Amino acid sequence: MMSHEIRQKFLDFFVSKDHAILKSAPIVPENDASVLFNIAGMQPLIPYLLGEPHPQGKRLANLQKCIRTIDIEEVGDSRHLTFFEMMGNWSLGDYFKKEAIEWSYELLTDKDIGFGLDPNRLYVTCFEGDIDAPKDEESAKIWENILKKNNISTNRIFFLPKKNNWWSAGDNGPCGPDTEMFYDITGKHTEGLDKEEYIKLDERGELVEIWNDVFMEYLKKDGKIISKLQNKNVDTGSGFERIVMMVQGVNSVYETDIFKPALDKIVSLTKKNINIAAFEIARSSRVIADHVRTAVIMLSDGVIFSNTDQGYILRRLIRRALRHADVLGLPENSLYVIADIFTDYYKDVYDNVAKQKETIKVFINGEEKKFRKALIQGIKEFNKIVTYNKEHNTEMIDSQKVFTLFESYGFPIEMIEELASEHKLKINKDEFDQLFKIHQENSRAGALIKFKGGLAGDGIMEVKYHTATHLLHQALRTVLGESVQQKGSNITTERLRFDFAFDRKMTDEEKVKVETIVNEKISEALPMNMVTLPKDEAIASGALHFFADKYGDMVNVYYIGENLEDAFSKEFCGGPHVKNTSELGHFKIAKEEAVSQGVRRIKAVLE
Repeated sequence: MMSHEIRQKFLDFFVSKDHAILKSAPIVPENDASVLFNIAGMQPLIPYLLGEPHPQGKRLANLQKCIRTIDIEEVGDSRHLTFFEMMGNWSLGDYFKKEAIEWSYELLTDKDIGFGLDPNRLYVTCFEGDIDAPKDEESAKIWENILKKNNISTNRIFFLPKKNNWWSAGDNGPCGPDTEMFYDITGKHTEGLDKEEYIKLDERGELVEIWNDVFMEYLKKDGKIISKLQNKNVDTGSGFERIVMMVQGVNSVYETDIFKPALDKIVSLTKKNINIAAFEIARSSRVIADHVRTAVIMLSDGVIFSNTDQGYILRRLIRRALRHADVLGLPENSLYVIADIFTDYYKDVYDNVAKQKETIKVFINGEEKKFRKALIQGIKEFNKIVTYNKEHNTEMIDSQKVFTLFESYGFPIEMIEELASEHKLKINKDEFDQLFKIHQENSRAGALIKFKGGLAGDGIMEVKYHTATHLLHQALRTVLGESVQQKGSNITTERLRFDFAFDRKMTDEEKVKVETIVNEKISEALPMNMVTLPKDEAIASGALHFFADKYGDMVNVYYIGENLEDAFSKEFCGGPHVKNTSELGHFKIAKEEAVSQGVRRIKAVLE
């Protein structure tokens, strides 16, 4: 089966079990500031796992976009990825262990409605129990009955401690014991194993985890179990790419049809007679493919290049990919070509990838040009550092200079470490991390004023300018296209400043069109209205919203017009606003300029 067939088979299976299919949440969490990205399929569902009713029912399934960079140095082996899709199904106080385990087995092994994997190569672990929860004899018994019914030896069920068979998203939230399924990728161990043999084969990577059923019964606070949950919930799943690898019978996620076209292209672009080992060529190729694929997903969900938060991770990935591209001797702008392959793959999976296809390529190409330009200046700066350290006979580079290379010249910290090592110099990573932390805190503090509605106060002129940004935003989307998204605003008593995603300078004609639209809406004397709606209903109304912001379950939608359905402008917003557009006066664009790669800025006044 091709990967798209496997995806559809998973969804069809759970539809047949009366599950509602959810769309993937955006890669940036909507209501969780503790992490930069969704890192697990259950993360967007935490409120419902804690007891809140889900609008689509008690049985749910989906493929959730996830990003994890904690193992970024391992990317390039057979299994590690930065972006992956987590296949999962959930029961919110409905079915529990018996149905979850039986369906997991059926999905994995059934040749007609499942993935058709060999059940004799399947191994299972269950929770051995501790002071927080008892030994999970119930799950083990269910497994034993399934195996006996299918004439499979039962010496493949093992009890393991909490570090192996307990799942939680962190120190706070829902958690519980799990039962995990492993697959013998060698095909040599079909008769069963004892526990010691199982542990050895797991450590050697001959047994690979392919599914996990978590039984969420408990609530954790500050690292301790404090109570049972309102409902007994089920949270199951597996990495989609890993399942594809097993079903297609290959030894690496990079050998699947998800990655093969991109890797073939990288091979074709690699400099001939390159003087490095074959395994290094393979690793660099995989790093490039992984990082570009992740960048495509991040950019399609609205992340843009920056030196903080999600934008920093995006920049780090592309610049790591560029370093490996240079190792292979790839021509400049090769990442642009590879990105195109992944946008073609995902355009039928995620609507926003199709919509953002050209923008994604422009952003990646622009970041490459920016980095290569900074690289030339940064290397000059680094050479000055080398000269200084040699003259002063010191091997430790000043941490402030390291941070300058990172912040001003865009050098990833790994690249600085490698350059330092080549010259037998060292950097103090702890000191760099501290400087970076301070940088992050300052950026976030500034963002509270600069980008959270943009209001420095609530005087009448500031309220007028705030209302004018709604008109401006919609006018820009009308003239330039729906890829335009607000990236920040700043308002004073004298002007508005509006940052938006767009990949080129506006023409004079476009600026005139935007001004004309805004002034037409002012002259039409349209009312500004507000309605409070459940978030899902507000999104369905077409109201603009920005997932980098945090929204509660109920949101205020401000709309300009007589009714919500055909309003000229509608956005999630906290206000305040004027009551009627006629109060604004005449709108005039004073300046349009670049802020950063892919982000433009308009300064405008009301006369």
